[in-house]
Amino acid sequence: MTLNRVPENDSIARQRSSHDDTNKTSQLALAQHDGNSSTKSVNSLGDSDNDDMRLKRQVGLFSGVTLIVGTMIGSGIFVSAGSLLANAGSPGLCLVLWAACGLYSLLGALSYCEIGTLIPKSGGEYIYFLEAFGKMHKFFGPILAFIFAWVTVFLINPSSVAILSLSFAKYFISPILTAIHFCPDVYLSYVIDRLLATICIGLITFVNCYSVSAATRVQNIFTVGKLTAIAIIIGGGLYYLGLGYTENLEIGFEGSASSFGQIATAFYGGLWAYSGWNNLNFITEELKDPYRNLPLAIIIAIPLTTICYVLINVSYLTVLTPEQIISSDVVAVDWGNAVLGSASFLIPLGVVVSVIGTTNGTLFAAGRVSHVVGREGQSPDFLSYIHIEKKTPVAPTLLTSLLGMLMIIPGDIGTLIDFFGFAISIFYCAAMVALVVMRFTKKDEHRPIKVPIIIPIIVMVVSAILVVAPIVAAPQVQYFYVLLFILAGLIFYVPFVYYKKRVPGMDSFTILMQKLLLVAPTTSH
Repeated sequence: MTLNRVPENDSIARQRSSHDDTNKTSQLALAQHDGNSSTKSVNSLGDSDNDDMRLKRQVGLFSGVTLIVGTMIGSGIFVSAGSLLANAGSPGLCLVLWAACGLYSLLGALSYCEIGTLIPKSGGEYIYFLEAFGKMHKFFGPILAFIFAWVTVFLINPSSVAILSLSFAKYFISPILTAIHFCPDVYLSYVIDRLLATICIGLITFVNCYSVSAATRVQNIFTVGKLTAIAIIIGGGLYYLGLGYTENLEIGFEGSASSFGQIATAFYGGLWAYSGWNNLNFITEELKDPYRNLPLAIIIAIPLTTICYVLINVSYLTVLTPEQIISSDVVAVDWGNAVLGSASFLIPLGVVVSVIGTTNGTLFAAGRVSHVVGREGQSPDFLSYIHIEKKTPVAPTLLTSLLGMLMIIPGDIGTLIDFFGFAISIFYCAAMVALVVMRFTKKDEHRPIKVPIIIPIIVMVVSAILVVAPIVAAPQVQYFYVLLFILAGLIFYVPFVYYKKRVPGMDSFTILMQKLLLVAPTTSH
């Protein structure tokens, strides 16, 4: 990988003019409502600020690292680490797969460094697909970008927020109910969990709407907290390892899975634990000195997470048998009960801290995707507006949180959502194709970072295998539901994006949103 520093002004000059065009169109539409003094006052407040109406560069290197680490490390490594071990079949292969998943994520992230510095705009894969394929064909060119936005904005991000908030509710209230010797019935437990999950989403949404710096401080604090909990588990495991508790590790590769489909499924499960390694690419425009901090944050965060994942599994295996790990509902809690004694309450507390940090990081990045989609004209204009004082994308953040609150109502959405993991692998594969395509279509563009072409090719091939292997190994009807959901996006793409039809009353609704949320169009960077 080569790294060449360039002045920040150069990157600004290379950005597409679509941002400017979208903002001009939005302002023109609002200007048509001459009789609406309230709308004018909202825009004038934005214009009266000496600073440009744009997202500010407030995320430094440390906050970038905590965003990646804090989003990747959620509740999975504490709760369901046994699923990968069950599919791997042996402790040895399990540890190898954890490391391999980390390597795959690192290679993918390094490839994203090249795209993210070539196209220094927020939005992640959405903006990369639009830049790489958007101009190739009037109809088919922008489809992939829109489908990514459709799946991400309306399913992946809000469902992740919902699942994480329900995990928070479960691990927050369980120790309290145990301490007071109260066992609620099923209905009351359902109500309590949903109430706490809603409160969790509401508080994190408020922080993200209030201030970018407040959201990054929350991320920093809770990431340090979850790393402390992981350090306790790793430290305890190494202590027992030093005492000679190695019988489970000595099993080695005995009983390892031999079928390709089973290994692919195990690898696929491990990748879920690493999801979030690309989150920094969603906020490139808010990252200080992205040509330096984007690659550095990735190089620090992903190896750190990989080391934590491998060592925490070693720690589990020093105390618990493979059978106990596989059958456990909450592996870390069982480990804590066996090792920490009266201090075992620290583990559920660590899970709560970890989940809050991951939810905050997920919501922080999710709002930027909707913001960029609106800015590029593929969703309602008000989603691209930012708060006139706080400079935060209020409307997109509220959209994600409201959808997340709706998704906590069903009993269990986690099972169906898991099947959308292969859709994410499709997008990773397509991002690598975009990188290769832009090596030819943008060959004269200056690349501050350039990775060897073999790296995106490896990620592309592995991602393609991860898409095909689970379907071939265990075809299920849920994959058909996923395909239907993806294709349903075309119902909106054709009239509203390709033919640019407007929903009746959308102008009035946009004005209402400006009044309620105090948001205004962004200016060019």
